[in-house]
Amino acid sequence: MLPRLTALLAFVFTLVIPAAAHAAPPPNVVLIISDDQAWGDYGFMGHPQIRTPHLDRLAAQSLVFPRGYVPSSLCCPSLASIITGRYPHQNGITSNDPALPPTVKGREKAQHPLFREGRRTMNGFMEKAATLPRVLGERGYLSFQTGKWWQGHFKSGGFTHGMSAGDEDKGGRHGDAGLKIGRAGMEPIYEFIGTAQAEKKPFLVWYAPLLPHDPHTAPDRILQKYQPLTPSPHVAKYWANVEWFDETVGQLLDHLEKQGLAENTIVVYVTDNGWIQDPASPKFAAKSKQSPYDGGLRTPIMIKWPGKITPRKSEALATSLDIYPTLLTALGVKPAADLPGLDLRDETAVAQRQQLFGECFTHDAKDFANPAASLRWRWTIDGHTKLIVPAAQNEPNEKVELYDLASDPQEEKNLAAAQPARVAELTKKLDAWWPGAKP
Repeated sequence: MLPRLTALLAFVFTLVIPAAAHAAPPPNVVLIISDDQAWGDYGFMGHPQIRTPHLDRLAAQSLVFPRGYVPSSLCCPSLASIITGRYPHQNGITSNDPALPPTVKGREKAQHPLFREGRRTMNGFMEKAATLPRVLGERGYLSFQTGKWWQGHFKSGGFTHGMSAGDEDKGGRHGDAGLKIGRAGMEPIYEFIGTAQAEKKPFLVWYAPLLPHDPHTAPDRILQKYQPLTPSPHVAKYWANVEWFDETVGQLLDHLEKQGLAENTIVVYVTDNGWIQDPASPKFAAKSKQSPYDGGLRTPIMIKWPGKITPRKSEALATSLDIYPTLLTALGVKPAADLPGLDLRDETAVAQRQQLFGECFTHDAKDFANPAASLRWRWTIDGHTKLIVPAAQNEPNEKVELYDLASDPQEEKNLAAAQPARVAELTKKLDAWWPGAKP
């Protein structure tokens, strides 16, 4: 009897052990976050001049949500919401900078004690949050921060590796050395991926370059393509920066292919906020960055996972807040029950959601203990109807706005006066989400 049992156990082990030995490793994650790019400024989104072949290829391989949105149209709070999965009024990071007395100007700001104190408070919000790198780090992931980063040292976000030190004496406001990524090459990311491979650990890459963000200084070989296509040198430079950014995305994706990592890597794409180039100056035009309009809020959202996510286009509403729970669920981690986002792979849940919410704040935070003190607008999209409600404390002269995005994507015809019942209905839903009142 004993020899037979021993033989049976040996046979079972020959089946089980090899299977475990060849179990697929956890997938890697690459987050690509464009900086200051309008939602239509891609080839796959139909732009007639801008060339984005690498992002077009990514779109063809991804689940794409052309009607994606960020909750806030300003860099710092938008990025913080992506990495925490929570609205700015929830994670405490509503603005780019701390507010200072109006007499403090220029270079004095970064050295002012109130600025540094406020920056440390903002960093503290991030240090307490269950960020994506922090949660994945608990599960053996290495993580690498590059590009835009407003919360001091990269470790404040839970990254194991990074480029941004947040040194206040060396201009560490929003990324310092990390801002070189893309513009000065991709080698730091390649080196990090090599480190993760050598240690045989899954990895997360945060690629959030200062692109196509100004300065619009794309190489001349790219700029020359666009100069004949527009009478505005400012528009030509912006378009060239978009293609420059696209080139860097291609370099990153090609590196994953060359290293044999593409098949087991989830790639997510989103932009932090929109940008409409002012043709008469290097600055952004109205209804884009910092505004409650689609020019500042809307972005395509893409998710690529070969063999696991079928490439297709979804016309459903999506938000950058969905990225956090989508990735955690895909990696077998149960997200917190109170997160506002959805798993974008869940077609039923995504189809059932008809409404998005968001909020825009002052560039400088007025009161860290009271997010509503810095509120400028709340907004909601229900189907194709968009309501924008100004906050009296910061926008006392603005009016409520209502738009039909299906027939008026540029938000030029305010329907609020003609549809008071619809305004009342959506305002009630907006108040139920977050009243945004300043006490």
